[in-house]
Amino acid sequence: MRIVIINGPNLNLLGRREVSIYGTKSMEQIVVDIQRAYPEVYFEYRQSNHEGELIDWIQEVGLLKWNQEAAKGIILNAGGYTHTSVALRDAIACSQVPIVEVHISDITQREAFRRVSLLTDVCAHTIIGHGTYGYQEAVQWLIKQHK
Repeated sequence: MRIVIINGPNLNLLGRREVSIYGTKSMEQIVVDIQRAYPEVYFEYRQSNHEGELIDWIQEVGLLKWNQEAAKGIILNAGGYTHTSVALRDAIACSQVPIVEVHISDITQREAFRRVSLLTDVCAHTIIGHGTYGYQEAVQWLIKQHK
């Protein structure tokens, strides 16, 4: 089973950026923890600060449903694009594989501009405010969908 984790802007700074909100773990540590917890799953991790690159990746991964090596799902933390990107929303809506939206912090309890996700209604599942463990919860949800 293959799962692709895609992170958006500023998530390359996890562990150093606003640790009171996002915690002290780097994304590299989070991925290692996930790989250890689910050795039967092949994980691919991608991060970009550029909206178009995120859209390209979602299209690339999400439209390869019939390919033998196709991903069984995408875990997406779109960062700030969650609240602003109609184009990213449209790419998610076209995906033929389930996409799980993940937010480390509880966006519903943050600044007013962060409380609305343009992505939630086109994602298969959403995990909000469970810290970095939300990534593992997303893996569990995707595995359950393919049993």
